[in-house]
Amino acid sequence: MKLGEVVVDVTPLKSSVPFRRVFATLALSTLGTQLTSVAASLQVYELTGSSVQVGLMNLVLGMSLLVGLVAGGVLADRADRRRVVLITRAVTALGIVGLAVNAALPDPHVWFVFVAAVFAGGVNGLGGPAMMAATPALVEPGQLAAAGALTTLTAQLGGMVGPSIAGVIASGPGLAWCFGVDAAIYVLGLALLAPLPELPADGGQESQHPLKAMAEGLRFVRHNQVVAGLLLIDVCAVVFAMPYALFPELGTEHFGGGPSTVGLLYTAPAVGSFFGALTSGWTGRVHHTGRALIGAVAVWGVAMLCFGLSPSLWVGLVFLALAGLGDTASEILRRALLQHYTPDRLQGRVGSLWLAQATAGPSAGNLEAGLVAKALGSSGGAVAVGGAVCLAGVAAVTLAMPELRRASLRGPSASEAAGPAEAAGPSEAAGVSGAAGLSGAGVPGAEPGASGAEAGATRTEAGATKAEAGVSRAEAGVPKAETADTAD
Repeated sequence: MKLGEVVVDVTPLKSSVPFRRVFATLALSTLGTQLTSVAASLQVYELTGSSVQVGLMNLVLGMSLLVGLVAGGVLADRADRRRVVLITRAVTALGIVGLAVNAALPDPHVWFVFVAAVFAGGVNGLGGPAMMAATPALVEPGQLAAAGALTTLTAQLGGMVGPSIAGVIASGPGLAWCFGVDAAIYVLGLALLAPLPELPADGGQESQHPLKAMAEGLRFVRHNQVVAGLLLIDVCAVVFAMPYALFPELGTEHFGGGPSTVGLLYTAPAVGSFFGALTSGWTGRVHHTGRALIGAVAVWGVAMLCFGLSPSLWVGLVFLALAGLGDTASEILRRALLQHYTPDRLQGRVGSLWLAQATAGPSAGNLEAGLVAKALGSSGGAVAVGGAVCLAGVAAVTLAMPELRRASLRGPSASEAAGPAEAAGPSEAAGVSGAAGLSGAGVPGAEPGASGAEAGATRTEAGATKAEAGVSRAEAGVPKAETADTAD
């Protein structure tokens, strides 16, 4: 295999000017969000002296984000997606300016930071599905995996360098400058996105009640084995094999280190994820995309199983890096398959379920890991058990949903396979599935509520999200208080 077929594929940047604008906006915004994330965490801690308060801020942020995502999915399927993205980003910029002003006061108000977190989470939740749903209209169908890889790469870079830059600014000019730079980045992003063409959804849903519109998206997921399967297989990984809550105990007790050891545990998956994004060129060329996705999730499970049984720190770090690599591959393939197999008129609603899953899943997984570790009396044993359960879940989903195994990005997309009549308006789930060339049979255990409960991610960073950018599990456990730039 040639080197050019392994490294990240930049074809979408070469062939699509609109996507270049989106990519540049995401790259800048990822950095800006990290500045606000660190600054907000520092400010809440400085004003209250309580880590509980920092965690509470993340909680209200995550709750408002979930509400925004659900509403944003319906909005993205009935309004011009470009307009939704521009408006939500402009409104969020005002909130960031407010944070800068508050931080510059002689006596900043901690309540305002909480209000801003709720505000940012809700507004960005509204805009996140529209940004995600717009991508298939900006690149060729065969470039979806490459576009997802590039987006993931920006998230990884921002996650690696952003906190350090925020620390330098916070210790120098001050916290207000962190917020101010982020606000300026939002304004620059608006200038980059303004020239984009109109991006209306196929077939307006204005006459459909929002609850019925959301129910239609849930029915589509339930009856589509590929979409339901890729959501459920991720639940197996993120709920049963999420180790980040155990890193402090593992670093100090299991491996006998200190804070620096704990830091290495958090860093290793991120390094693997970054390498995975850099070498993601193969994801757009693989013929059996569904099988590749299953294999990538299995790599995560095997790596977690081996990490839990690792006899030394350095062996464990290798397996954590391997887990990060597998996670990035699965994230890219999952995103591409989701967009490929979902009709354009449902992209917003189905995408919002994926983003909501990526927001809540890591929190549930970290809680599950803590409970299992307490029950077993061993943090390493809990991680190993989680990896084994993850593998069992992957096997179960693979056997129960054969369409996922056969999924491929090589065939026509759902919108291309669907006739004009079906692209123009609501249809029953069986009709949509049939138009996409998928099985219309009910999926055992694939209730949308279960799928949507997962969670790259966010793959959250302690309740904060890079949901639109598809942040991987490698950053999911990093204790930061992001202000939920879902468009980042």
